Amino acid sequence: MEKQLLNRDEIEEKYKWKLEDMYENDACWEEELSKANELVEEVSKFQGTLSNSAQNLLDFFKKSDELDYYVDRVYVYANQRYHQDTTVSKYQGYAANAEALLVNASGATSFANPEILAISEETFEAFYKEKEELLKYKRIVDEIRRTKNHVLDKDGEAILAKVSELAMGPDNIFHMFNDADIKFKKIKDEKGNEVELSHGNFIHFMQSHDRRVRKDAFEGVYSSYKAFGNTIAAIFISNLKQENFYSKIRKYPSSRAMELDKSEIPESVYDNLIETVHKHLPSLHRYMKDRKKNLNVDELHMYDVYVPLVQGVEKEYSFEKAKEIVTKALEPMGKEYVSILKEGMDSRWIDVYENRNKRSGAYSWGAYGTHPYVLLNYHGKLNDVFTLAHEMGHSMHTYYSNKTQPITYAGYKIFVAEVASTCNEALLMHYMLENNEDKKVRKFLLNHQLEEFRTTLFRQTMFAEFEHIVHSKIRAGEALTMEKLNKIYHDLNVLYYGEDMVVDEEIDYEWMRIPHFYTPFYVYQYATGYSAATAFAQIILEGKDEAANRYIKEFLCGGSSKSPIELLKEAGVDMSSSKPVDKALKSFEEYLEEYLGI
Repeated sequence: MEKQLLNRDEIEEKYKWKLEDMYENDACWEEELSKANELVEEVSKFQGTLSNSAQNLLDFFKKSDELDYYVDRVYVYANQRYHQDTTVSKYQGYAANAEALLVNASGATSFANPEILAISEETFEAFYKEKEELLKYKRIVDEIRRTKNHVLDKDGEAILAKVSELAMGPDNIFHMFNDADIKFKKIKDEKGNEVELSHGNFIHFMQSHDRRVRKDAFEGVYSSYKAFGNTIAAIFISNLKQENFYSKIRKYPSSRAMELDKSEIPESVYDNLIETVHKHLPSLHRYMKDRKKNLNVDELHMYDVYVPLVQGVEKEYSFEKAKEIVTKALEPMGKEYVSILKEGMDSRWIDVYENRNKRSGAYSWGAYGTHPYVLLNYHGKLNDVFTLAHEMGHSMHTYYSNKTQPITYAGYKIFVAEVASTCNEALLMHYMLENNEDKKVRKFLLNHQLEEFRTTLFRQTMFAEFEHIVHSKIRAGEALTMEKLNKIYHDLNVLYYGEDMVVDEEIDYEWMRIPHFYTPFYVYQYATGYSAATAFAQIILEGKDEAANRYIKEFLCGGSSKSPIELLKEAGVDMSSSKPVDKALKSFEEYLEEYLGI
């Protein structure tokens, strides 16, 4: 009997996100697309006038905010419609139109930074005195002036804005290939049913207690990537080159320096992360050694790393049960937080189940003025319950930032994006451990927690190290090939997993299926965010309401009103040092000790 994915129209409405909360219908979206395009023209008319008067500058900032409002709405809706079924040509067109709008909007405002940089400090002081409302935009002005050495003149910025659509090419091509075109083999599940491998069910099969199923899924997925290896390598290398181009044009010493500078993050944070994780790799090797022993295998393979080591405990969680557990786990955040959380989970903010051609993975995304949305591919495993808590953490961060901050500062930086989500996961794990006395259940949960550390802190740091290496090689003028990329990735797996792991050839192709590599130097923030989140969870659990309120007020409500490092520090965690990462990894070792002692 063949088990097929459901089509979109076969999913119950209550499990689909209600995008009508953003636009009542597609016609409304098309009206706002036209409105946004009109605003592009209006904003472009400010060119050459920003230094003329305080009023001109203020009017420009206000009009830019208005443009941002409509561009965000148009872009988010178009892409979410597209993501729910990537083969629908209408929404492919919407997404393309939204992307063109994004490029045009960028071009229309490209003159602003060079003009602002040309205004003297004395003139700004006079402007602020004349129009106190301009002080609302002072942080933006200060940020532009901070990056003065990396901004081109207005003609140069205009050219870069126009070619930005070309720069999106590798990312767009990869996602079209990865979400719509690549097909995986069919395998037989534990009961002998023929099933279609997909992005959504891959990890589900990798967690199977049937080793044959794990091996078949592992080989089935990576054989598909291997078949297109040279093509994917060409796409990825093109992305590395476009990133290198921008960093050189903007006079940064590296792509990494450019990307981290966008969030005011010192490169030492990145280096500290890798260095600190390397120091704790013996603990990961010890965990792998125990995994090999627990599974009673002569050789531990890469397809053995996801299967839970404690059998007879894992159960299925309905989506309704998952909501109930997450709600109870997050009660330390306070009544208001929980009330908003429940509203989101019960009011169709979430697109729950996988359907054919739906975008893989999970995310939270939204536009200012409308509640955030969550995309899931829910399969009822414990990991899916944690994913719900994770993505609702993002949504709550967005909700509070949007509610508290003007649109100018509502969007938070990438560096802090994973903190709120992972803090929710830490609180969920605490709740589940606190409410389970049974040793076998506790060991199962501890195994899950160790896996969270492995996949989020260790593995994402390995990804970050891979990115740093390959971007550095491109910067140095070295020609990369699929074989070279595979070798770099293979060697990192050997380093991170240790001598008890057989690093299979198939895993050499894993880098090919990581979408975040097309958003350069993003993944390290999962690891730093996990470290900060672990610290915040401990503070919240120890400090009760006062700590939770501080976390919400200083961090969740902060948006981008301050630098990420400042926001976290004021909320209680200093990420400019390596201490939070070291402390988090010591927590891993404590969990490991308890796990090994049961």
